[in-house]
Amino acid sequence: MAGHIPEETVEEVRKTSDIVDVIGEHVQLKKQGRNYFGLCPFHGESTPSFSVSPEKQIFHCFGCGKGGNVFTFLMDKEGWTFIQAVEELAEKNSISLPEEKRSASVNEDDGSQRVLEAHQWLAKLYHHLLVNTTEGKDALDYLTERGFTRETIDTFQMGYAPDKPGVVATFLEKKGFHPQEMVKAGLLTATEGGDYLDRFRGRIIFPLRNHLGKTVAFAGRTLGEGQPKYLNSPETSIFHKGKLLYNFDLARGFIRKQSTIVLFEGYADVISAYQSDIKNSIATMGTSVTPAQAELMNRYAEKVIICYDGDQPGIEASVKTAKELQKAGIHVYIARVPNQQDPDDFIKAEGPDRFRREVLETSEPFVGYLMRYYRNQFNLQSEGDRFDYIEMILREVAKLERAVEREYYLQELSKEFSISLESLNEEMEKWRPKQKSPGVKQSPQSTVKKNDPTSSAGNKPRPAFHNAERKLLAYMIRDSYIAEIVKENISASFNIEDHQIIATHLYAYYEENDSVNVSEFLETFEEDRFKHLVTDIASLSLSPEVPEKEIEDYLYQVKMEHWKKENTNHLKKEMKEVEKQDPIRAAEIAMQLLKENREWKTRN
Repeated sequence: MAGHIPEETVEEVRKTSDIVDVIGEHVQLKKQGRNYFGLCPFHGESTPSFSVSPEKQIFHCFGCGKGGNVFTFLMDKEGWTFIQAVEELAEKNSISLPEEKRSASVNEDDGSQRVLEAHQWLAKLYHHLLVNTTEGKDALDYLTERGFTRETIDTFQMGYAPDKPGVVATFLEKKGFHPQEMVKAGLLTATEGGDYLDRFRGRIIFPLRNHLGKTVAFAGRTLGEGQPKYLNSPETSIFHKGKLLYNFDLARGFIRKQSTIVLFEGYADVISAYQSDIKNSIATMGTSVTPAQAELMNRYAEKVIICYDGDQPGIEASVKTAKELQKAGIHVYIARVPNQQDPDDFIKAEGPDRFRREVLETSEPFVGYLMRYYRNQFNLQSEGDRFDYIEMILREVAKLERAVEREYYLQELSKEFSISLESLNEEMEKWRPKQKSPGVKQSPQSTVKKNDPTSSAGNKPRPAFHNAERKLLAYMIRDSYIAEIVKENISASFNIEDHQIIATHLYAYYEENDSVNVSEFLETFEEDRFKHLVTDIASLSLSPEVPEKEIEDYLYQVKMEHWKKENTNHLKKEMKEVEKQDPIRAAEIAMQLLKENREWKTRN
């Protein structure tokens, strides 16, 4: 027994609850190497030191030391008991707990659980009617003719809603669901005469599952000429289309491995791609991508390939979607489907291999795509249009995080329009500050500070604490034992932010490995500047034996610099508070600051 809940039930809840998904609801996580990183929710910090391991299903903060599993996180974050954490996750995953075991402090069910159960029952009914009855034969034949195999139909639980008004209402009522309750859930409609009809009757059914694999809504496609051609569930207590990504539950594991998403706009496109072994395929609920969907994609993937229909509306939707994804910090590519086809039709006509080779593998970065897209909207023979075109492209180039990408596209513009690279770069820099979205936090790894202490100006020697931190990191890279000593003494509290980031990555790396393969460790960083810095530090000359006295001295230097900053900031704050009311005290504090600065310079 685990408290009042059977151990086997606790284990089922633990296995079903993905720690990245659970913590991702509270913390904006970014994948780096094998792990995910974010700002710790348990203490204030500006540099991510909070690590989540999907392989081990644990979290750990190298700053404050908090760590544990999915239950521990909810207990610490929400102030819940262990029982409450288990109950919350069990409810999210539709795992039944013995009624008498539920804690009294958990909120009463608002009806969402019953609505969820009704959807599970109905998904089973629709699928059974499609594959096992004569009523579903025409729908099954249609799907088979479209190239969907029986295995795919079962995997996606496609179904059929019979064209008889009372079948579903009767089925749900027998399962204990009141018709009015099911009208509110979006599964039935009520007539003026008081009858209850199946909302999706006469349609092929595509269940819409949440990220845990539970059906929360349906999309129905008419078999004949009826209108509307597609009919979706309304938003309910369990279905919010702006937060859901179609097929994310099946694609998530493949997305993690490849760190790439193929984004479609239609359910059939996703299913065809998945059947063709392109299993990192998802779709939004419509062509508009919401910030919540973009954030979810950014949490799991570094790159998104947009693969919408090849016609003009599809092209325009691709550009709109790409801009939303770019705001979330995602590297966006756009695939072009030839001859204005949709992806499903292309796969059916040309086969999966050609789709991969000619569509996905030839996808181009968003800015390159935009250059071609906007070129068709301007008359480049006109001087005014040329300037407008160049300005529009410069605005887009300015949004790019990687300097090498910005330089590449500036060179393209320079060659095409015979404008100097310096002029283009100067013009582009005007737009750089304006591109930061206030709603998106810049990753510390994607921002180079003007006064970056890790880059020395000219031949100016580094302060003693700076060299001490570099030496510590070098020994930590060489020896896990020293890394453990440093972790126990200062964790990731280095004074230089870049060193904090390297230490955080190093601790996470040692969770998975006994020793450091520097080449492999470098791949946990996105930006080249971090790779260069780690390579530089790893190349430092070190004593062959572990110099414990030297390590102690380095730790002292780091701690003293940290103390100095804290003490100085405290004195400055005090001086600012008293300088108007007590000028004499303010002068005393100023003298104390000068004295401490002189003493610190003498020690260093």
